[in-house]
Amino acid sequence: MEPATPTAHAAAPRPGTTQGAEAVAALDLGTNNCRLLVARPAHAGFRVIEAFSRVVRLGEGLARTGRLSAPAVERGLAALGVCAGRMRRRGVTRSRAVATEACRRAENLPAFRDAVRERTGIELEVISPDEEARLALAGCAPLLDPLIPHALVFDIGGGSTELVWLRVAPDASGSSRVAGVIDSISLPFGVVSLAERYAGDPLCAPAYEAIVAETTDQCAAFEQRHGIRRRVAAGEVQMLGSSGTVTTVAGVAMRLPRYDRARVDGSVIDRAEAIAVSRGLLALDWDGRAAQPCIGRNRADLVMPGCAVLEAICRLWPVPNLGVADRGLREGIVLDLLAERAPPAG
Repeated sequence: MEPATPTAHAAAPRPGTTQGAEAVAALDLGTNNCRLLVARPAHAGFRVIEAFSRVVRLGEGLARTGRLSAPAVERGLAALGVCAGRMRRRGVTRSRAVATEACRRAENLPAFRDAVRERTGIELEVISPDEEARLALAGCAPLLDPLIPHALVFDIGGGSTELVWLRVAPDASGSSRVAGVIDSISLPFGVVSLAERYAGDPLCAPAYEAIVAETTDQCAAFEQRHGIRRRVAAGEVQMLGSSGTVTTVAGVAMRLPRYDRARVDGSVIDRAEAIAVSRGLLALDWDGRAAQPCIGRNRADLVMPGCAVLEAICRLWPVPNLGVADRGLREGIVLDLLAERAPPAG
C-alpha cells in the first residue's frame, strides 16, 4: 500500500543538475505496487525527473494458489509497459528493474518474466530479501539522525515485511551514515497476503489483534538476539518506516486534504498518535476509510492489516517518535547506478 506518487520529486534538493546529463531509472515491481523513478545525476546526489506508481496487486491470490493469476499478470504487464514508455521518452541509458516477494514465491515466475521481456523489453530481476533491505536502507539513510547510535528501519510491503537493525554514525560533514547493519529479518506476510487471509470488511478487532500477535511472535527472536528494547529504554534507538502504511498513517495524522509527499517524507509522528490513528481507522467501515484522502478506494481494504503490523512494531519497540520515509528501494537503486559511473576519488 502506497499513496499516489507525484510526477516528480527529489530524494533531496540537489543544485547543479544539467539538462543533458545521463538519465537512469529504477523500477520496483512489488506485491501491490509497480513504481518507477527516473533521475539524473546532480551535485553530490541526484535529481528525480519523473516518478510513477500504480497499484497492480500482483500478489492477489498468490498465497492460495502459489501462482500469479492471469488478471494480476495483465495488470503487471500493463504497468510495466507504461514504465517502459516513460523510460524511452526520458532517454534512459541505464536501468535496473527488480521484483520482490510476489515474484519470489510465484511458481509461474519464468513464464511471467518471459512475457515481461516480450511485451515491454524489460529484463526483470528477482532480488533476495537481503538485497531488498540493502537497497531500501540506502535510499532512506539520509533521514536517519546521526546522533542516535542505533536504528530500526522497516518496510511493510504487500507480501513481506522487512526489518533492519543497524548502527548509525555521523560522517565528516555531520550527516548520518550507516556504520553497519547488525541484522535483518523478513516476515513472510504483508498487507496483501494478510488482507486475503483475514478476509472481511471492515477488518474486525479480533482479526486486527491476531495480526498484532502474529507480528509480535515473528519478531520475538529478533528482539531476543539484540536486546533492542533495552536500548530503546536508554534512548539509543530511532525508528524509521519506509512503507506505504507509515506514510498513509502520517498523512491521516496531518489531516492532509490530499497526499503530499513533500510534507510527509522526512516527517516525524508520535508513537502514541500513530497507534491512535490506526485505532481510529479500525473503527471505520470500508466507505469511511476510502473517503480518507490519503487512502482512497484502491487501498481501503489494505490499510488495516498494515496498521496492525505497524502497531505490533510500535508496541514491541516503544521508540517515542517514528520517522516517516516516502523513499526507499528505488532511490537505493538510483544511487547504485550512479555510483557505477562515479569518477574515482582523488
